[in-house]
Amino acid sequence: MNLYIRYFDSEVVVDDVNKAIDFLASIPEIDMDEFLSNDLIQYYHGNMPYPKRYKVRGRNYFIVIKTPAATLEEFKANANSTRANKINNQERKEQEERELRTFQPGWYDATMMFRRVVPMPQDGKCQYFDTDFRVRLKACSIQDCYDRICDHLRNRYDVDPRSQLPSIKGKNFTFQYLGM
Repeated sequence: MNLYIRYFDSEVVVDDVNKAIDFLASIPEIDMDEFLSNDLIQYYHGNMPYPKRYKVRGRNYFIVIKTPAATLEEFKANANSTRANKINNQERKEQEERELRTFQPGWYDATMMFRRVVPMPQDGKCQYFDTDFRVRLKACSIQDCYDRICDHLRNRYDVDPRSQLPSIKGKNFTFQYLGM
């Protein structure tokens, strides 16, 4: 495992903790004492995967990150691929949102499992029970199907308004388009 170290514009990837200590000692603002050296050695040999931040003075810090990258260029390329994955995840979420609102009129077979509040008359407290609700209905889109089910459940006299309805994106709402 290698270490990536950055202090403002000074950055390096090293394959040994002694090289990391030498790099930090070469920066005049950082006071390399025995405590800091021992802490870096423990971090390097330990199993903590998270980055570590060390205070230099005031609001100045340097950061140390464990990485499998052998060079600085490889480390930065991995960081860019992580950013690209985040962008791809955002695009996927936006695609799912569009699919939910896509106009597709017809019959839907939908199931919603929600947390139903049932007041207990003995002590005045409430209990939550998982309740399955299945329905076939005509709707214009998946979002419309979900909204109609939620409206129906909220307007029923036997469903307490404190009951918890699931998200349209969650595993507790499923549907199947049956066609016209």
